[in-house]
Amino acid sequence: MLLRRIKREALKLVDGLELVDFGFALPYTWVLVGGENGKALGVAMTLPEEVQRYTNSISEPSLEAFIEKADSLNVIERTLGLATINAVSQYYIDLSDATNVDVLELLPEKAGKVALIGNMPPLARELRERGYALYVFERNPKLWDRETLSDTLEYHLLPEMDIVIASASCLVNGTVDMLIDRAENAELFVLTGPTGQLLPEFLSGTRVTHLASMKVVDIEKALLGLKLGSFRGFEKGNQKYVIPVP
Repeated sequence: MLLRRIKREALKLVDGLELVDFGFALPYTWVLVGGENGKALGVAMTLPEEVQRYTNSISEPSLEAFIEKADSLNVIERTLGLATINAVSQYYIDLSDATNVDVLELLPEKAGKVALIGNMPPLARELRERGYALYVFERNPKLWDRETLSDTLEYHLLPEMDIVIASASCLVNGTVDMLIDRAENAELFVLTGPTGQLLPEFLSGTRVTHLASMKVVDIEKALLGLKLGSFRGFEKGNQKYVIPVP
């Protein structure tokens, strides 16, 4: 299980870091860490449609306690765990190999079949305008439109795809292993969105080729946006990047 592997690697990096603050919230759950080189903010998409009755098993919040829950069956614990792993990752990440190109610039002009995991309307619209054969999959029925496919079809159709662009929220809902396994013929597999703030080396040896995410450069501005439940307020404090997975 990929989350279990990521958890083990992240736990090796917490020495010298402290949990400064955290919040389980909409639109993103967030964790702020600090160390001798400053602070770093990590987030994970909150999926309210996945939340069931919750009994808190974390009595004393800490980086270790949260990360240990990254592969929990409880989605709230898993979300807090991933946000913590992302915060630790952002503290250490080296963006010298990163670019600020749009994720679309990674795609060749003729890409065959393209899968978009998670209905992201602006991205879907741009892909269609560029003439790609696009398949959009979405779990949440509230985000469906007439051209959206249920995520139940991913298992059957992903082996046919040449390109996969997946919302990194697949880490939160636990489908990332299936997506990677079934995208056996994809030449490009991109995890995109703020939830993809992982250290790229955590994904070495998988079919994931790139991470397209955000580095928080103005923590105070981004935190204010998160506390106010604002996508745009959070993103104003960020810098987008695309980084290859080694």
